[in-house]
Amino acid sequence: MHTAEPLVTPAHKAGPTPATALLHILWLASPTLPVGGFSYSEGLEAAVDAGRVHHEASATQWLLDQLHLGLARSDLAVFAQALPAWQRGDLARISALNQWVLQTRETHEFRLQTEQMGRSLLEWARHLGGASELGAGVFERLHSAALNPPTYPVAMACAAAHAHAQLRDSLLGYAFGWAENMVQAAIKSVPLGQSAGQRMLARLAQDIPAAVEYATALPDPERQAFTPMLAILSARHETQYSRLFRS
Repeated sequence: MHTAEPLVTPAHKAGPTPATALLHILWLASPTLPVGGFSYSEGLEAAVDAGRVHHEASATQWLLDQLHLGLARSDLAVFAQALPAWQRGDLARISALNQWVLQTRETHEFRLQTEQMGRSLLEWARHLGGASELGAGVFERLHSAALNPPTYPVAMACAAAHAHAQLRDSLLGYAFGWAENMVQAAIKSVPLGQSAGQRMLARLAQDIPAAVEYATALPDPERQAFTPMLAILSARHETQYSRLFRS
């Protein structure tokens, strides 16, 4: 088995404090992280165009369904397996998880999104460089893994591993970052007001812990990417006449 060096803190060097690890997760989960998550609607814009999402209640239900039927069973489950694999330096496992993500994107649009965001995270780490041990460590590990390209959940798991964050905290941060981006997409495309967006975010926050627990316990044979209507709408979005979001 081809492995990398495990993420072990030298005995003479103090590891990050819990506060630093938490701040790193907040940093990585922030919509301001320049990886482009804000530029995608993940089929939501096409759902609005098709009349399936048309007000706050329908947008909320759409995102709750996507959280439980899509994110929890796919990207969160991959993240939950990839983070410990990065920690122990198991590149064979990491490569297999990365390939699974690439092979199970249901549309060209979804595949381009995960590839672009993974590459952007690598570039973020490269440009951060010596300004942060986190950036330097993430770039070195992702670059040496030669995933070609790294997918977003696998790249983010690498960053969380270098942040020395707890798995559950990392997953909560990843899911909440996704929720913030998707609520902003709903505000722009439905459209909705900021107060509606905050109510939607509050509702998603209630369900995120359960989605994280489900993803953490999901064995490999049960991991899946199967959301047929979302895939159909994503495929339609690729050729949608008028779009606010990237395709």
